[in-house]
Amino acid sequence: MIDRRSVLAGASALLCAPSIVTANPAPANRLPRRFRMREVDVNPALPAGVLIVKQSEFHLYWTLGDGRALRYGIALGAEGRNFFGDAVIARKAEWPSWRPTQNMIRLEPNLYGPYRDGLPGGHPMNPMGSAALYMYVNGRDTFYRVHGTPFPQMIGQGWSSGCVKLRNDDMDDLYRRVPVGTRISIQV
Repeated sequence: MIDRRSVLAGASALLCAPSIVTANPAPANRLPRRFRMREVDVNPALPAGVLIVKQSEFHLYWTLGDGRALRYGIALGAEGRNFFGDAVIARKAEWPSWRPTQNMIRLEPNLYGPYRDGLPGGHPMNPMGSAALYMYVNGRDTFYRVHGTPFPQMIGQGWSSGCVKLRNDDMDDLYRRVPVGTRISIQV
């Protein structure tokens, strides 16, 4: 069974690589077909320009209008560590830095404690990957993100502290499409 510790331990071997993206490209054709990005039919009442995450399906949808959406495969947090409800994308960043929250360190000090000072963007162990969309509720940061991942083999699984993670290539595509102010609905 694959867990966070084995993923991080395996990834530590990549620290010598100049970039996780070049060291482990994980092409889309290696993903199960249901997690590959594709255009799909959705409820025609949905307006264009909304993000919808369906946790039970491990999919994120970017609505296009007229009953169509782009569907992306995602990884989620372990059970009990996910955000659900409505939020707004209030900030975007390419190659964002990362720092574990105090709660992450408290829950798993051996896993997150060594990274308490954070990691710069582009670092091969930085779990934020190539880009991030920051979720806010009522003007306040939720500390949940939609972001890329250096561990694309985890798409379709719940294994981390709660963010919505896409393959870096898929995240780059989504990042270009989603403006600040976009509504996001995360459903169980």
